Amino acid sequence: MAAQKRVPLPWLKPAVLTGALVPLVLMPIRALMGTLGKNPIAEALNELGLLALIFLVAAIACTPAKVLFNWTWPVRIRRMLGVLSFVYALLHFLTYALLDQTLNLKAIFQDIAKRPFILVGFVALVLLTPLAITSTDAMVRKLGFVKWKRLHRLTYVAVGLGVLHYYWRVKADISQPVIYGALAAVLLAVRVLDWARSPKKGKPRPPAPAQAA
Repeated sequence: MAAQKRVPLPWLKPAVLTGALVPLVLMPIRALMGTLGKNPIAEALNELGLLALIFLVAAIACTPAKVLFNWTWPVRIRRMLGVLSFVYALLHFLTYALLDQTLNLKAIFQDIAKRPFILVGFVALVLLTPLAITSTDAMVRKLGFVKWKRLHRLTYVAVGLGVLHYYWRVKADISQPVIYGALAAVLLAVRVLDWARSPKKGKPRPPAPAQAA
């Protein structure tokens, strides 16, 4: 019997997934205990939205980490981080739609149309949806790597919209959205510079198969 191929760092994905879900498990417990703040819905909205942005920025940091430090392990969790960002962004929106607006569709559509920060956040969620759906190896094969790669460049648009959504949402201290925006800009610059110096521009190599999150 042929020896099974050994997966490097087999604990990595389970550990990242477990850690990523801890805030989600604790949030309802904190709400029941009355420690989620004076306005639990608003606090949940803020935390879920911030987690979505954190995971999205972490996802786009994986390739720059390989370029700058020659780390290979971040690339293996890149798609998982992207899916986690989508999950938290979806929960952020559902909390707004179900708890804050009590599924009042007219009020929700009016908010999206009249309030720019909600509009850009909603567009970011729409962009993340096909990226999450196509995050599996099967979808990479179905689309072809070149088309899949082009589609997933929308991640950077989603990051920009997410930062703008955060910036417009906060009313006083804008330091955090500015920090996330600057970090995303630096990560994008690393990708662009790496592409510019590559002798095979426009011909990316398919990634190693990675189990979907």
